[in-house]
Amino acid sequence: MDPFWAMAAEVWWITPVVIGGAAVGFVAKRRHQVSGKRLGYDAARLELRRAQQESRIAADNARIARAEATRVGAERAAGRTDTGAVAAARRALREAQLAAKAGNARVKAARARLSAERTALTVGGEPPLAKLRARHDAILARWMEYETDPVKALAFPEMSDARIPTTAEFLATVQVARDRRPNDEGARITASDYGEYRDAVERLERAFDIAERRVRGDARTAAEVPEALRDAARNLMERTTEVLDRTSDVLGSWGRRKGDDR
Repeated sequence: MDPFWAMAAEVWWITPVVIGGAAVGFVAKRRHQVSGKRLGYDAARLELRRAQQESRIAADNARIARAEATRVGAERAAGRTDTGAVAAARRALREAQLAAKAGNARVKAARARLSAERTALTVGGEPPLAKLRARHDAILARWMEYETDPVKALAFPEMSDARIPTTAEFLATVQVARDRRPNDEGARITASDYGEYRDAVERLERAFDIAERRVRGDARTAAEVPEALRDAARNLMERTTEVLDRTSDVLGSWGRRKGDDR
């Protein structure tokens, strides 16, 4: 037998395996890409299901509270209970009815989000996670302006003061959003994880807006800061940076000397 055909007879099985492996890899990559684009849509569907379930529970609780209020009213009419029980039953009914209305509102909001995510699927563009990261980074960049811009730091010191309730709330949401953010750019993320991260970023945006409006409402604007104070703030920032740089150099030299002594 020709040596070429003899070798081909021995290794004929390699070609199907290679082709099959390549096909599996392509399908897996394609599935990952599709799931990445559908992440916002899948998270919205999950949110809608949860909102509908919570709304049904709230509606059931409202019906139970109404029946209980009717029963207590009948007991009061028969003289078997007092007005305090009637007032408590009515209060529970009002709370249950408000919870049911809130549940209906959440369902409507979830449906609107699902509709928006369905539209986003057809439009294309950046994947949902990338857009969410960009929103997260944009809020952090706006906040860091109050930390690094000497004029803003002087005009609005409350944006860095955790004793201010709105600032403290914002700083807490910064931590939550950071914990929810996927660390690895290529990591697989579930719809539930994405939904938690999305909610954390939305709370971060709201908290920053509230904190900024509160501070800007109480403090003077940056344009109102006297030029002399602006210069002083800039000089202080520059001197602080220089001191930190020199301290870092001294510590580095000391560490190298300690290493040489050993």
